[in-house]
Amino acid sequence: MAFSLKKNSNEPMSEINVTPFVDVMLVLLIVFMVTAPLLTVGVQVDLPESSADSLPEEQEPLTLTINSKGEIFIQEAKVDYDNVIAKILAVSKNRTDTRIYVRGDKTINYGRVLEVMGMLSGSGFTKVALISEPYKER
Repeated sequence: MAFSLKKNSNEPMSEINVTPFVDVMLVLLIVFMVTAPLLTVGVQVDLPESSADSLPEEQEPLTLTINSKGEIFIQEAKVDYDNVIAKILAVSKNRTDTRIYVRGDKTINYGRVLEVMGMLSGSGFTKVALISEPYKER
């Protein structure tokens, strides 16, 4: 109970009781603290399928594919690992803002895909993304 200096105790208390408000805020704080780390994960672990809609694109993006043998292809042309950056710069006309989609086979080592993506971003390409297959109901 709140302290009152009034002599008549029959009058209603005009002070706000903040205890329920604090309880609700503490519950919301805990909920956000638990869910916030889960929201930072941007890439699914199972990359081959995704239920996300495709993004509209004005121009055709450059596609870099890594097959199950670890061979690298730019569009449909096979490229040696050492020549990837030179070929992509030639195809994109030295524009590092070109959108590049990386398609990795689901059986290949994830580290190989990350190695290629790191090589691309280390060369100045800023729009590098992973591609996955649309999710299929089983």
